Amino acid sequence: MRDPYAILGVRRNAGQEEIKAAWRSLAKAVHPDHNQDDPLATERFAEAGRAYELLRDPVRRSRYDWARREAELRRMEAMKEKMRGPEAAEEPVGAETAEEAVSRIFGVEPQIAASAPRMKASVRPDKTGPAADAGRADSAAEPEPPKTEAAPARRSIAPAAELVSAIVQRIRGRIARTAEKVPDLAIDVPVSIEDVINRARVSVELPEGETVRIAIPAGATDGQTIRLKEQGYRVAGMVRGDVVAALRIGQDGPFRTRGLDLVTTLPLDLENAVLGCETTIDTPNGPVAVTVPAWSGSDKVIPVFGKGLPGADGERGDLLVELRLVLHEKPDDRVMDLMRSQRDGLYL
Repeated sequence: MRDPYAILGVRRNAGQEEIKAAWRSLAKAVHPDHNQDDPLATERFAEAGRAYELLRDPVRRSRYDWARREAELRRMEAMKEKMRGPEAAEEPVGAETAEEAVSRIFGVEPQIAASAPRMKASVRPDKTGPAADAGRADSAAEPEPPKTEAAPARRSIAPAAELVSAIVQRIRGRIARTAEKVPDLAIDVPVSIEDVINRARVSVELPEGETVRIAIPAGATDGQTIRLKEQGYRVAGMVRGDVVAALRIGQDGPFRTRGLDLVTTLPLDLENAVLGCETTIDTPNGPVAVTVPAWSGSDKVIPVFGKGLPGADGERGDLLVELRLVLHEKPDDRVMDLMRSQRDGLYL
């Protein structure tokens, strides 16, 4: 596989959100269904998917970046050796292969048994007679050379191209033991607070033009995801990807959500803020009585317990009433005289 950063068109220090956005944009552009006249569309889409799968995983991305830097350093060292002369450019005996280098990088022992030279058994004809007996006697009398353990030789690193190729093969061998899976498609599903309370079924449009209805689960909150198995992009020769639908609860109405809590704002005039009052608020759960204590400022929050969104365990969140001090549209002479007397020290 080519450089995954170049495939997605992102910088090497790109964040996860930038990588995700680049993948979604590229997937739409190169999807085979949108490029039916391009015979390489499937290959390009699969390549983009593999690049995204590598870069979205912090561990695999870190290993790839490290191996790439390592390979680049080795390539520069090889160029320096080549410039010094043909003798220095010769590969030393026992050089480390690309597969062994990748095994070292990924912390896996290489398959030594597979690479070890096979011993060929030699069959000698059975000889009889004095000459054969003499030969056996000489062989028995000849002492065997002592067995010495060879010192491990310092190995050089495999060329950069072989190293990168082995890395790609190792990664693909791990994640594609069966058919490769198309990367998941993340979508946003707008819902209302009433939809969440009633656990309504909302429509979701799939990439292939299909429309399905999904039920909002109990205890759903803003940003919660619902996974639709094998409902995402479909590519020949690959397992169909999933759709990851994130619920987005509308926050532009009189009520907002904070987890399972409902948050609303209650305007108060100066009189009710100073003296306190009782009022009723219409909520998605029905009318709720709210008691405002005397001398309440705009920084005060009145909780009404158990009047929020329903949770998965049957319990409900709370209703949080944020007070907001407001003035009448037209000036009130009595209030202005009172404030003037308070400021100037006058008594009426």
